[in-house]
Amino acid sequence: MCVLDTCALLWWTLDPEKLSPLAAEHCEKIDRHGACIASVSIWEIGVKIQKGKLDIGMSVREFAILLKQVNIENVPVDTELWLNSLDLDWVHRDPADRLVVALAKQRKLPIMTADHVIREYYKSVIW
Repeated sequence: MCVLDTCALLWWTLDPEKLSPLAAEHCEKIDRHGACIASVSIWEIGVKIQKGKLDIGMSVREFAILLKQVNIENVPVDTELWLNSLDLDWVHRDPADRLVVALAKQRKLPIMTADHVIREYYKSVIW
């Protein structure tokens, strides 16, 4: 079980050759072991689609529906998760990244990410 950041989620579902060998190996086990995402990742994907920076060949709603068919838990961003993201001793200002890290810390899980800023802060990373 791990937390997928937005890029890892997109690459796993739509562009798996962008995953590192270790990340790809872990993704092959998601059906058995599961994974989770912070719901802000769906929002991030939707914003990129709206701005024309991302084309996934479907609407973000269709993408969210597809995720329900695999062993991915879409964790709602609630007040507790927001507060946990504020408690991080981390100067990084990206709220989505902060929520992903807060979720991983809350669940005591590694994060699957290629993001070097996250990897420098949060040491339990799959990449």
